[in-house]
Amino acid sequence: MKLFVLTHNPSKLKEISEILKEYGIEVLHMEGEKREIQSDNIEEIALNAAKDACSSQSVPIVVDDTALYIETLNGFPGPYAEYVYRTIGLRGILKLLEKEENRKAWFATAVVYCDGNIVKIFKGILEGSIAEEIRGNYGFGFDPIFIPIGQKKTLAEMLPEEKNKISHRSKAFRELAQWLVSEKTKLNKSQS
Repeated sequence: MKLFVLTHNPSKLKEISEILKEYGIEVLHMEGEKREIQSDNIEEIALNAAKDACSSQSVPIVVDDTALYIETLNGFPGPYAEYVYRTIGLRGILKLLEKEENRKAWFATAVVYCDGNIVKIFKGILEGSIAEEIRGNYGFGFDPIFIPIGQKKTLAEMLPEEKNKISHRSKAFRELAQWLVSEKTKLNKSQS
């Protein structure tokens, strides 16, 4: 089974490929513009981008959107995480939390599958906290400052295989993969 993923992030594409290959799903990079609306809702952002991309294609497409919510900052940066990462970066987030004791945070990912007929949303959440310093060389984005609940390491200190067992993106894409495998099984049974 092949699945097109619309993203401009090569690290994310690699991570998604590693997760989905466990289910026999080959990830192909979809070229094109990912139009994102401004919204505080990641499901709405991903859904809009998927429908937009799907309207001009004849293949199943997947689009995802991820947010980082920091409790003490009233959920900031939320769905604006990519912009915040590009502007103030990891050090900027650490500076905002410098004197804060409450470092609780969580990642949320919304994955939208669209094939022209079916549109489905899958979600993954990873709870944790923001580290006091940048740690680790793996991963990307906010991974070097995010410590999953029950862990001592940041996501960037974990090997990719470790991260892919617990991450928000992994949870959402595993849900998608299980659904796709189930749908393929139903289709095969109805055709025999």
